[in-house]
Amino acid sequence: MIRLFLLSCTTLFLLACKMEGKELAVINTPLLTFTDPEFYLSLPKQKSFFQKIDKPGLGASGSVIQVFPEQTFQSMDGFGFTLTGGSAQVMNRLEPVKKAALLQELFGPNGLSVLRISVGASDLDSSVFTYEDVEGKFSLEKSKSDLIPILQQIIAINPTLKIMASPWSPPTWMKDNLASKGGSLMEKYYDSYANYLANYIQAMAKEGIPIWAMTPQNEPLNPGNNPSLYMTSKMQANFIKTSLGPTFLKQNIQTKIIVYDHNCDHPEYAIDLLNDPEVRKYVNGSAFHLYSGNISALSQVKAAHPDKDVYFTEQWTGSKGDFTGDFMWHVKNVILGAVNNHAKTAIEWNLASDPSFGPHTPGGCTECLGALTIQGQEITRNQSYYIVMQAARFVPTGSIRIGISVPQGIQAAAFKRPDGKIVLLIQNEGAKKDLSLQNLNFEIPAESVLSMIL
Repeated sequence: MIRLFLLSCTTLFLLACKMEGKELAVINTPLLTFTDPEFYLSLPKQKSFFQKIDKPGLGASGSVIQVFPEQTFQSMDGFGFTLTGGSAQVMNRLEPVKKAALLQELFGPNGLSVLRISVGASDLDSSVFTYEDVEGKFSLEKSKSDLIPILQQIIAINPTLKIMASPWSPPTWMKDNLASKGGSLMEKYYDSYANYLANYIQAMAKEGIPIWAMTPQNEPLNPGNNPSLYMTSKMQANFIKTSLGPTFLKQNIQTKIIVYDHNCDHPEYAIDLLNDPEVRKYVNGSAFHLYSGNISALSQVKAAHPDKDVYFTEQWTGSKGDFTGDFMWHVKNVILGAVNNHAKTAIEWNLASDPSFGPHTPGGCTECLGALTIQGQEITRNQSYYIVMQAARFVPTGSIRIGISVPQGIQAAAFKRPDGKIVLLIQNEGAKKDLSLQNLNFEIPAESVLSMIL
């Protein structure tokens, strides 16, 4: 049995003192009260998700999950996907009524609260392009048939949606290899590139699409993609402090600058940037992926710079992946792991693809499985859809992560929502267990995730 307690601040103080070896008299602290708890169970092997458990049985004593509502951490910006140009393209092929229903499902109440988009093409666009392929001729025209219209429809549904933009490559004429793949930004074009990114933010705003945050480069240590760019931490620092930061400041652009945006195996990249006082004054925080490294890298960066935010911004599910295995790994590492290591967002990779995992650029990802597969007018919801919705349905923007302690074999995160309710996301990777919440007891099956609203 697992028994869950909601502990007050007094109890937290007593526990802290006990851990420090201080002897204290036992003080009986009342449990925080709650009414009408709700329980939603997901069983990925059975392809059963968010099923409400209406009548849990009576509880019993046992192992303890402790929740500390007065121990607070980051405020959540939310959960979402990357809306690539290819994703927009396949979604726009849907009939208007079907497309409207899908967008309402994704972005209406209890839906996605953040989106990541590319500045110009990502590798999951049907072709390589930037918004200024010819020097001095900036235009959003290449995104006006697919990406921009669907973003406008999404914002009409959820005007508070937070949009993060990331370039995969500058215009090729700014790069030392004059190519979309690899190469580095030439210093003589630092100001030109900063103005290009500022022009992008301002042009998107005119389309009714506010850019909430921007990373200077997607995966700066991965020059093998198409498009891509190689940018060391020193290069990124110089670009931010000499051009990007001053340009945003001069033009009164409020978009957050978030550095790094790559794997957890190099937290020193973000730390080096934030150690530079001329960089950090322009920077809100740092962003991470988990194709290598450990999710605890986010806490390492947070500990080095507690005044700066951390974000999780990309993880793919592949065409050869196992549904249950992917679901459980991503919930553990991307959803629970990222937020428990202070991430304000948890964003998976592409929102939608066709059955052949396209569109993609020549040399782009050929195995990236969208959260949705769209074939004609048929929509298949894949594991990534359920991974993100497991949190997005229950944890809205503005929820505060709170303290939680769990026994071995359980992973969990706890939040206090803006409506005052507490949400627990609890994952059981092992054999079935029982959970007790005061006098309520119910089984947590093996390989399952439980969302609780208290």
